[in-house]
Amino acid sequence: MVEQLPENIMKKAVRGISYIAHPLRLRILEYMDVNGASSVSAITKAVDEEQAIVSQSLRKLREAGLVKTERRGIFIYYNIYEEYPASIFVCIRKLFGYMTDNFRFLTDGFKAILPRDYTNMVANQIKLFANYDKMRILEYLTLNGESNVSDIVKGINSDALKVSQYLKRLRDDGFVVARKEGRFVFYNITKGVHKTAIECIHKRYGSLKNKEDF
Repeated sequence: MVEQLPENIMKKAVRGISYIAHPLRLRILEYMDVNGASSVSAITKAVDEEQAIVSQSLRKLREAGLVKTERRGIFIYYNIYEEYPASIFVCIRKLFGYMTDNFRFLTDGFKAILPRDYTNMVANQIKLFANYDKMRILEYLTLNGESNVSDIVKGINSDALKVSQYLKRLRDDGFVVARKEGRFVFYNITKGVHKTAIECIHKRYGSLKNKEDF
């Protein structure tokens, strides 16, 4: 049975995913994932944004530990620092492939820039669930399937009122569905970027020999 992630790992995952929950930052990371180490000018041209704004986003990504820099002569090149953001793109591309029946995106190792409107949608979706408590609930439902509030509260060791409030928000945003059975309400996770992200985070964690490398 797959267990929930340790608290420190989930907090790190939430921190990383909250930084990419921004359309421009996600497109910048996507460009580096496809093209490797890149200069600011190359990234700026690719994402079609002002260089000052791109440089500011790169600084934030670097501060978050998601990108690293390398000097080549007078130029500075940026690249993804950790495998974790790259693994998120593997999952996002496969989700796009399933949604559009574009089978090349389902091929292991295939990399290509996704349509901008899709990337923007993904970033905005991530923004809605990039929260520790929300992701704990989504994780519990992913691992355990349909559950009532009491099960979720016990499973994630949280407060009933807080869980109920977050479940309402997750339901309003389409991340979970609910059905009533007698006096109980049962919740289940829907398919989409949110579930893909949870599964991807677990896959990444499970593949590591040294879990602290996450």
